[in-house]
Amino acid sequence: MACLLETPIRMSVLSEVTASSRHYVDRLFDPDPQKVLQGVIDMKNAVIGNNKQKANLIVLGAVPRLLYLLQQETSSTELKTECAVVLGSLAMGTENNVKSLLDCHIIPALLQGLLSQDLKFIEACLRCLRTIFTSPVTPEELLYTDATVIPHLMALLGRSRYTQEYICQIFSHCCKAPDHQTILFNHGAVQNIAHLLTSVSYKVRMQALKCFSVLAFENPQVSMTLVNVLVDGELLPQIFVKMLQRDKPIEMQLTSAKCLTYMCRAGAIRTDDNCIVLKTLPCLVRMCSKERLLEERVEGAETLAYLIEPDVELQRIASITDHLIAMLADYFKYPSSVSAITDIKRLDHDLKHAHELRQAAFKLYASLGANDEDIRKKIIETENMMDRIVNGLSESSIKVRLAAVRCLHSLSRSVQQLRTSFQDHAVWKPLMKNMAFQAEQKIKADILRSLSTEQLFQLLSDSDLNVLMKTLGLLRNLLSTRPHIDKIMSTHGKQIMQAVTLILEGEHNIEVKEQTLCILANIADGTTAKELIMTNDDILQKIKYYMGHSHVKLQLAAMFCISNLIWNEEEGSQERQDKLRDIGIVDILHKLSQSPDTNLCDKAKTALQQYLA
Repeated sequence: MACLLETPIRMSVLSEVTASSRHYVDRLFDPDPQKVLQGVIDMKNAVIGNNKQKANLIVLGAVPRLLYLLQQETSSTELKTECAVVLGSLAMGTENNVKSLLDCHIIPALLQGLLSQDLKFIEACLRCLRTIFTSPVTPEELLYTDATVIPHLMALLGRSRYTQEYICQIFSHCCKAPDHQTILFNHGAVQNIAHLLTSVSYKVRMQALKCFSVLAFENPQVSMTLVNVLVDGELLPQIFVKMLQRDKPIEMQLTSAKCLTYMCRAGAIRTDDNCIVLKTLPCLVRMCSKERLLEERVEGAETLAYLIEPDVELQRIASITDHLIAMLADYFKYPSSVSAITDIKRLDHDLKHAHELRQAAFKLYASLGANDEDIRKKIIETENMMDRIVNGLSESSIKVRLAAVRCLHSLSRSVQQLRTSFQDHAVWKPLMKNMAFQAEQKIKADILRSLSTEQLFQLLSDSDLNVLMKTLGLLRNLLSTRPHIDKIMSTHGKQIMQAVTLILEGEHNIEVKEQTLCILANIADGTTAKELIMTNDDILQKIKYYMGHSHVKLQLAAMFCISNLIWNEEEGSQERQDKLRDIGIVDILHKLSQSPDTNLCDKAKTALQQYLA
């Protein structure tokens, strides 16, 4: 929306604008400063909680006039402060209101206001900036445009508890990328904010805590610094642990748990540290209870999934804490017809956001089942689990679909995944009587029964790269170990080969094509399945093409396909070697045996030896 007062206003809009609204704006132009001040105060009282009045005043051009008065040197401090308060109130309306304010360049005007010496005016400007920056329509980059802003905000932190609260809130909302973390860190955010964790004001403590959670996220530099920070003689992690005790407000418990989680994932706290095992993990499991609000359950589950993702011991501990696996099943039943929610607004909100619960549950199941066969078995045996995953794969929300694929990918992993991607064939014989291996055969059968071919190929043609990569990973996991490979290819071979062909022909990145060639290499390791490659000249030409590709990752993946096809200890190897020689594979192997890449060179030499043996 334009900020020029001269802009003609459409009659349809004018008809909705009351005479009283126009009266408020007219008073801003009165030659008497006292009347202008009173007009602004009256406007402030008129817009509180009245979104229609806010919209009317914006349409009538109140914003540019308020900003003009706010920046005029001749305006009294009281008038400037009241203008900032009204602008803050307008910003609390709809997202369109915020867009209108941004169009009028409100942020530079308010930042200029922070140079004042008057504390009340500074606080009013900060309050308005806080409201604007916490709106989803405001680009956080606007905070970093002027390099003098961050150091000035750091300097204002000491002025009052309100400046502390608002500035910390601005920082936590505008710290969305590694370069934002670096800017704040380099300007002393850790030192300036740490002591606020012991403030008498709960709001200040809470906003300071949120700042640390966004600063530490995936940032080893910040996390390593936080571990050694002392506040009133106490280390920061100890303060965080105190803040996640049961007697503290839920918001504080959750945010403290996030701080410790992020520090742990960044390598600053060991995964076996008591503050993680005995404090952070149990706190996050508590957040998954059905007694908690929807957003608390979502945040709890997602943070716990992130905490335990790389660590098998934490996965085991979490899986036996407070019946977590069964507790997560409730995420799919919410809100139920017998829901205890009596607040209609809350029920409406939860119905709109119930998909977030399902997404969080899938993520946490994926992390829980990432490494341990017994945990996977428990998850698979949870009521209607496979049906829920299948339903998740066809949900409208891309995030739920991705989380469901991630979950399926995790459950399809096996003890075999502990090996290198391409196995030494002999290693699998002793595993055939292994109970975990037997359990895994059942899991794969369940997955294939529940996941229709049509759904699998819908996912393989999904436009979202993450969904495609997770689906390829799932397929690669399913096609591991010979009996599984041969069984799956005997029932789904035609469709899988079709999908592989389409992906190798398509405009996909190196990682997608590498993963697809790895699937082919697994198929080539089957006893009967490899014939699906040998009888498909199109696929053989594609493997040959990728052996000569400019990217070494793709050359290596194609090499593994060839190695598995020509291995001379296996039945029919002579015929396969002859056919591959006829299409020029041996010539390429000779070239690759001279490759400067040692890995590729070694693999080519090993493959050539199969011809000589």
